[in-house]
Amino acid sequence: MPSKRLRVLMEFTSGPDHDLEQTTGNVITGLYPNKAFPSPPVDQATLQTGLTEFTASVASAAQGGPHATALRNKKRHALIAMLRQLALYVQASCNDDLQTLLSSGFLAASTSRTKQPLPKPVITSVDLGNSGQAIVKVKAIRNAKTYDVRYAPVGKDGALGPQQTQPGFTNSRSMIISGLTPLTTYTFQVRAGGTMGFTDYSDAVNHLIL
Repeated sequence: MPSKRLRVLMEFTSGPDHDLEQTTGNVITGLYPNKAFPSPPVDQATLQTGLTEFTASVASAAQGGPHATALRNKKRHALIAMLRQLALYVQASCNDDLQTLLSSGFLAASTSRTKQPLPKPVITSVDLGNSGQAIVKVKAIRNAKTYDVRYAPVGKDGALGPQQTQPGFTNSRSMIISGLTPLTTYTFQVRAGGTMGFTDYSDAVNHLIL
């Protein structure tokens, strides 16, 4: 049995609006298709609606006005309340396994002063930019300092062409890879770097470049 119980990091309750939006997005992506958490107390549609309404209220509050600010605060409180319920559910259901907890999209509170290794990144999407360009997005990883993208063309027989790596990205939601060959399928992987070194590369995601 583990000597210390794992707990979900609750910084989203007091952090900036953007961090709350990002945490909610990570939970939507990680928790609901996850077999380790079969019965979340808040369903995916309800949480997604809460996030959408909060994001809209943040945009309105940026224009100023006490009514818009009050609405933003109300939507923020409602979203945090849902995340709290889900966080407690994840704590109770993860069996004190760190990787299981992290797979939910939540972060783990440190149980000691020992630094935790970063989890392997998860690619959430590969979008098209300009011609010959891909925009790779991953779940943000707490304490990651940098992200590297490894990519290669995929032949018709499934064989990979020469691999290239573009290092040094700091925005997990917008890693732009340029100079790709249009009408060619590429495979993409991402690793994260922190104070304890680099993670393993993520699972590969293929995408046709236009």
